[in-house]
Amino acid sequence: MKTPAAILVEQQKPLILDEVTLPSLSYGHVLVELKVSRICGSQIGEIDGVKGPDRYLPHLLGHEGGGVVLEIGPEVTHVKPGDHVVLHWREGVGIQSRAPVYDWNGVKTNGGYVTTFNRYAVVSENRLTPIPSWVSFDIAALLADTLTTGFGVVTNDAQVKIGESVVIVGAGGIGLGAILGAKLAGAYPIVAVDLHAHKLEVAHRYGATHVIDVSGGIDFTAAVREILKGRSPDVVIDGTGNPEVLEKAFGLTASKGRCVIFGVMRFDRKLALNTLPLHFGKLLTGSHGGASQPSIDIPRYLRMIEGGIFDPSGFVSHRFRLEEVNEGIARMRSGEVIHAMIDF
Repeated sequence: MKTPAAILVEQQKPLILDEVTLPSLSYGHVLVELKVSRICGSQIGEIDGVKGPDRYLPHLLGHEGGGVVLEIGPEVTHVKPGDHVVLHWREGVGIQSRAPVYDWNGVKTNGGYVTTFNRYAVVSENRLTPIPSWVSFDIAALLADTLTTGFGVVTNDAQVKIGESVVIVGAGGIGLGAILGAKLAGAYPIVAVDLHAHKLEVAHRYGATHVIDVSGGIDFTAAVREILKGRSPDVVIDGTGNPEVLEKAFGLTASKGRCVIFGVMRFDRKLALNTLPLHFGKLLTGSHGGASQPSIDIPRYLRMIEGGIFDPSGFVSHRFRLEEVNEGIARMRSGEVIHAMIDF
């Protein structure tokens, strides 16, 4: 069986669009037909080599989507053919299979435990969570990372309490999920910081009580303290991974506050900090997917969506076909895109 796919062959180069042959299903494997995949900043990071040289090339990409189970491999019990599923990168319930290897004109092409830039994918059982059929595939893709990570950064990593002040630096992607998560957690005020006015407009719609546009070069730390009447925020969440921004974010955080980083810094950059504040109660921590547990968190969030508590469908700003994926990535780089979906 063949599938169209976007293949990362060389870092710093556009993805190659071609067909690959799927492997047969083995222990813990599930064959899924993708309906929608989100383009995540993590894929741009893979292309750009943010974490360093990629020893798995060539390989497929994508780690958040919505689809339908077509076939299950040996010992799979968590999902069945016909199930609508969220495809997520964090481990959930079920078997951790071997990572599948596809064939691209005789070249072994790695797949990882989940990929979503291919219409048909062989996925590890524990990277799938079944969902009711009323859930749109867009929402499924948002539940895969944007919401689970964004909410988890707020509730698990930062442990935001009702009435605490929260600043989110970077209002796209996961940042928007964190803004909504802070609203649901009862934070106040919720300050969104970004370079792009259109992202701040959406951030305000989804829970930011104040927004700071830094496109003109203003100092967001001074602007935050003005909003807080001279106080420092209880929680600062950074999605930029930029050392200069991180230094400001950490300095801005209250003396016994929490600074949480979900933006990934390039492997060849450094952050220089004086650690004295850590001895007196200030916390600095990195987030790994918001410490989310997809099999537990996704059903909880779906109950809220079904109950009308929030509707994340407005997060999606752009749509592309698979053959337009490189255009989608370019437009994400420009800052134009808030959330981009690939339709299959």
